Amino acid sequence: MSNKTLGQRNTNNPAVIAFVEEQTKLCQPDKIFWCDGSEAEKDALTAEAVAKGVLIKLNQEKLPGCYYHRSNSNDVARVEQFTFICSETREEAGPTNNWAPPKEMYDKLKGMFAGSMKGRTMYVIPYLMGPLGSPLTKVGIELTDSIYVVLSMRVMARIGDAAYKQLSDSNDFNRGIHSMLDVNPERRFICHFPQDNAILSVGSAYGGNVLLGKKCLALRIGSSLGRKEGWMAEHMLILGVEAPNGEKTYVAAAFPSACGKTNFAMLIPPAHYKGWKIWTVGDDICWMKPGPDGRLYAINPEAGYFGVVPGTNSKSNPNAVKTISRDTIYTNVALTPDLDVWWEGKDGPVPAECLDWRGNKWTPESKEKAAHPNSRFAVPMTNNPVLAPEASDPKGVPISAIIFGGRRATTMPLIFETFDWIHGVYVGATMGSEMTAAAVGGAGQVRRDPMAMLPFCGYDMGDYFRHWLRMRKIVQNPPRIFHVNWFRKDDQGNFIWPGFGENMRVLKWIVDRCHGRIGAEESQLGWVPRLQDFDLAGLSGFGPEQFARAQAIKADEWKQEVVSQEELFISLHSTLPKELGYQRELLISRL
Repeated sequence: MSNKTLGQRNTNNPAVIAFVEEQTKLCQPDKIFWCDGSEAEKDALTAEAVAKGVLIKLNQEKLPGCYYHRSNSNDVARVEQFTFICSETREEAGPTNNWAPPKEMYDKLKGMFAGSMKGRTMYVIPYLMGPLGSPLTKVGIELTDSIYVVLSMRVMARIGDAAYKQLSDSNDFNRGIHSMLDVNPERRFICHFPQDNAILSVGSAYGGNVLLGKKCLALRIGSSLGRKEGWMAEHMLILGVEAPNGEKTYVAAAFPSACGKTNFAMLIPPAHYKGWKIWTVGDDICWMKPGPDGRLYAINPEAGYFGVVPGTNSKSNPNAVKTISRDTIYTNVALTPDLDVWWEGKDGPVPAECLDWRGNKWTPESKEKAAHPNSRFAVPMTNNPVLAPEASDPKGVPISAIIFGGRRATTMPLIFETFDWIHGVYVGATMGSEMTAAAVGGAGQVRRDPMAMLPFCGYDMGDYFRHWLRMRKIVQNPPRIFHVNWFRKDDQGNFIWPGFGENMRVLKWIVDRCHGRIGAEESQLGWVPRLQDFDLAGLSGFGPEQFARAQAIKADEWKQEVVSQEELFISLHSTLPKELGYQRELLISRL
């Protein structure tokens, strides 16, 4: 290669070398930097990012090892409208994805990548999604011209020589190419090519669009690979519940955004649960595969957390507050005069003055928010005080329960268990959250988000449901499936259930059901807790009457619910499995 090469190229894999050479010719970077994942490399790249103004070094006494990044104000979130699945046919992508013909999109992007890295460095990032040595782990090579991406990928994935070790001389790796170009929204595309295991991203520097191991590989490409290879890539947290006697039960849970996913993954049991512990395996993504004993085993493919910051405090998530107190990259929060960070909902006093996420002066009288509502932290999972010891176990953990949930002020009870796997797939397929007044369509309208995967499934959603149904045939001992709703309100608009740490009580009932320790009552929706089996002890202001309200099944609300489910089913009618239609008919007859 004629370009100036930096860093040690620790691989002789011909497919990797050919991939880098081919893209170097196209993108024409001034320098090529082969990342090895070492601490010395991290220190050098961080110092360079600070010198270039990409990162600001924060107050090291208050926040050791922490840095601040401000993105372009037009580039602060995932862009669903510019995210494409470029499968061979439109039908494969399905009606819920944007589709483009692969050849046409390759040609268009090739024109955009041509010469895009002139005057810049191309960083070669070898990375693993999953623990080294796991049969579920996938290798990726991401080429990028963003030093912020390199430093964030170091946090979010296992990067460096471990990836080459897993890959050996194989050609089976995800090919990812990213260029910021001029961060112009008119030239912003995030494109997935499932048949080639490739991802091309241009025109953005925001994490969800450019950390290609995350939603792009782990979910959109991952779901497509899972369907082909007989496993599942899901937008789910994984947690372990440890009883005082040492018994561990692992649970995976899918919630749409703004439903407390990270908080649940790091839950602290209330004082009443002496000796109980919650361990975080993962807070966002779950890959599951049938194990030799007929159960589903799950890994968290990530190595870090990329969480939304606003609202994080010692009441909502004390473990997250500890986790992000060091070695964290903060993006688009507010910056105080003493180089500390601030956001709406943070512990402590509101600063008298600071710089907002755009870099403008902010005071409590300002109309705009100081931190962007989608401002983020990127932090290594090893910072988490309740990180599960099994989080890097190549075998994964056996899943006993899958939980679905959404934000519903009415209709949905606090907890129910589905009758069987097929019924559970139907409940997951119809889950949703009520939109706030700010969302298009206004307050109270339910936005369906099947299995919390609508923006992340890399192929047709009807086929995705069919894959779930097919998995039942190869999983002899499937997890039980539950639905929860922490957000039900009374007639005065107050939350009925106290939530936060008290969600442990719901989790305890789920665990006891998984181990066959307690009974349940049959309802129209599924199995529900009997009062004597649900722990209400020491819960102030919440007794049998409130529990009955939280669990109420109201016929008029459910009539509306089954009518509104029809919209989703109609949009997917050509590939929707018949079983889900039957489940809906059964529900109507029970109601």
